[in-house]
Amino acid sequence: MFDGLTGRLGDIFDRLRKRGALSEDDVNAALREVRIALLEADVALPAVKAFVTGVKEKAIGTEVLRGINPGQMVIKIVHDHLVELLGSQVEDLNLEAVPPVPILMLGLQGSGKTTTSAKIAVRLKNRDKKKVLLASLDTRRPAAQEQLRILGEQTGVASLPIIAGQQPVEIARRAMEVGRLEGFDVVILDTAGRLAIDEELMAEVVAIRDVANPVESLLVVDAMTGQDAVTVATNFNDRVGITGIVMTRIDGDARGGAALSMRHVTGKPIKLMGMGEKTDALEPFHPDRIAGRILGMGDVVSLVEKAAESIDKEEAEKLAKKLEKGGFDLEDMLSQMRQIRKLGGMGGMMNLLPGMGKIKEQLKNANIDENILDRQEAIILSMTKKERKKPDILNASRRRRIATGAGVTVADVNRLIKQYQDMSEMMKKMKKMGQKGLLRQGLGALMPKGLR
Repeated sequence: MFDGLTGRLGDIFDRLRKRGALSEDDVNAALREVRIALLEADVALPAVKAFVTGVKEKAIGTEVLRGINPGQMVIKIVHDHLVELLGSQVEDLNLEAVPPVPILMLGLQGSGKTTTSAKIAVRLKNRDKKKVLLASLDTRRPAAQEQLRILGEQTGVASLPIIAGQQPVEIARRAMEVGRLEGFDVVILDTAGRLAIDEELMAEVVAIRDVANPVESLLVVDAMTGQDAVTVATNFNDRVGITGIVMTRIDGDARGGAALSMRHVTGKPIKLMGMGEKTDALEPFHPDRIAGRILGMGDVVSLVEKAAESIDKEEAEKLAKKLEKGGFDLEDMLSQMRQIRKLGGMGGMMNLLPGMGKIKEQLKNANIDENILDRQEAIILSMTKKERKKPDILNASRRRRIATGAGVTVADVNRLIKQYQDMSEMMKKMKKMGQKGLLRQGLGALMPKGLR
């Protein structure tokens, strides 16, 4: 989402780094460009003004201008102010109340409220071991209640039985009663949305709020709506009172301004962000990590956390034992591809690695096929078990058969086999050199010559 802003800021800071010393004029010129970059990214004007003023006060100081690397100092100041703009610290959902804890989901139609309700339920169930009840209060949108019921079934989360003709306030009252009687820890109330804010919508959610007395009132906003999202947040906060914000479609191509404006304009924290359509694609909002991503510093911590959650430990241990014995076949290669996909594919991993902004642009310009993992998986799945275990038997006729089965060319199959052979050779070197040898030689010794 922040790619455009990251590119603009990266160019500005590259020029600052090249200067041995910075004058006040240099800082002012850079901040003018930062201001334009933020406005182009759809950041609200009050947030931009506060940001630029705060950075300028700290950047134009003798300790910075006479520093060893003043460009780096200015970048650090910008990073710190970005963190401040985004909310300084992680704020998790508040569940400190007598069960069942009511969570009220608010937002306009199409913002992803119903899907987000299911995602939060899955998160609370899996991470916090909470017993969650989903309740749809949307009696206006056709099949909205049925949608939440199906999501509940798919994720193993209980949903409130649907009673035709019952109105939202009655449903909220019934949901809280069922939550108390059946020992639920959390009740998530998914309210109806509208295409735009109107008096009827506000009156309805205020009545529901008064009945349910929610501990959390979460506003779900679509990052793609830009400045409109900030206006929606302000109106909901003024009329209903929100405790936090959940941003959806963070993985889209929005300009990022809504995320940067929301905290400053409303004073409410962004608590969670939706990173895709799957029910587990929900992450806590870490201001410092998001600031790092915006400035091209990456987010290695999130990558490590995602790896810890996604990677199958048994599979990893099994592969490690095979490598110790010098074995690595196409089944293992397939397993590695699937692990990469769980981490969000190559693109998802690159988003979290430091300094990848410019490389990503180069890859785009080089027209790199992002579906290569899908194609390679299809090729391996078109092989027999024997062929996967013993790739040496893959002669020309077998390769033609595999190419036809996978819907690719023989050249694609040959490329995969060559890639496998390179990986297999690398694994043999790792076994021969051992851990100390690897540390002594460096990983560069194992890379193909063209990449060293």
